[in-house]
Amino acid sequence: MNAVFATGRNEVQRTLRRRMAITYNDLFLDIRRELKQGGVIDTTLEARELTCFGVNKTREELTRDGRLYAPPELERRVRELTARHLAGEPVAYLIGEWEFYGLPLDISKEVLIPRPDTEVLVDQALPYVQSLGNCRVLDLCAGSGCIGLALASQAPQAHVVLGEFSDGALRICRQNTRRNALTGRVIPMTVNALERPDRALGEFHCIVSNPPYLTEADLAALQKEVQFEPRAALDGGQDGLLFYRELPALWQESLNPGGRLLFEIGMGQEAAVSSFLTHAGYENIESFPDLAGISRVVSGMRPAGARR
Repeated sequence: MNAVFATGRNEVQRTLRRRMAITYNDLFLDIRRELKQGGVIDTTLEARELTCFGVNKTREELTRDGRLYAPPELERRVRELTARHLAGEPVAYLIGEWEFYGLPLDISKEVLIPRPDTEVLVDQALPYVQSLGNCRVLDLCAGSGCIGLALASQAPQAHVVLGEFSDGALRICRQNTRRNALTGRVIPMTVNALERPDRALGEFHCIVSNPPYLTEADLAALQKEVQFEPRAALDGGQDGLLFYRELPALWQESLNPGGRLLFEIGMGQEAAVSSFLTHAGYENIESFPDLAGISRVVSGMRPAGARR
């Protein structure tokens, strides 16, 4: 009788423990609900990333183990990460990585988080770079290296320099180059975009750049999440145009005659950036919109007859 009673009691205790616990799938759904209530837009993506990181599982493992119960300490970790995110800390900084153009990238608070808008720059540069075959490409103000690495991954004959002045960002560039097995064709280098380049850097067939382009007014009104990102990677001077005003002339001689310079730009900057390229002597100036129809990229060509 006592054995039967003990068995029944143990079963009740196990049932109570199961009721208190939560499956991995229910934890994910719970986090997604919290994010939605907190005003997050991309709730599924962010809930999945926070849950996977918090319980130390890949996306595939999270799906496979969805009906299993999450250990309480892992559940607490996921909820703590979620609370930090709802307080403003970006998911990419919390988990230390993000994806761009299909590439997994290490991310730290020393670099900007790659955004879908920047894929427009890759989309516009890539066909040109692919058409060149064996060529040299410079990613100026490289940050995490996302643009140059995306081009190198899709154009196997391109040799890419990731030019970055910040030591912390340059470290991330090196990590991402190794992570994506591109060390044979991608070289991270210390480069100050606002100084005339050393001739030893050589010439390039294509220069791409997503420089700082926020105005002083933009910086004063930053969204909560963006305040976590490095100010130096955002600050484009009083009018947001400092880098666009300087780079076309400074870097023209590093661009092969007939080569292209492509910039990502902020909203409303198309006319000014186009005029800077025209004034510096570039030709075939074009602009390209993002999916929302906002001009996001401006490009120009160094005249084919220009002197080296």
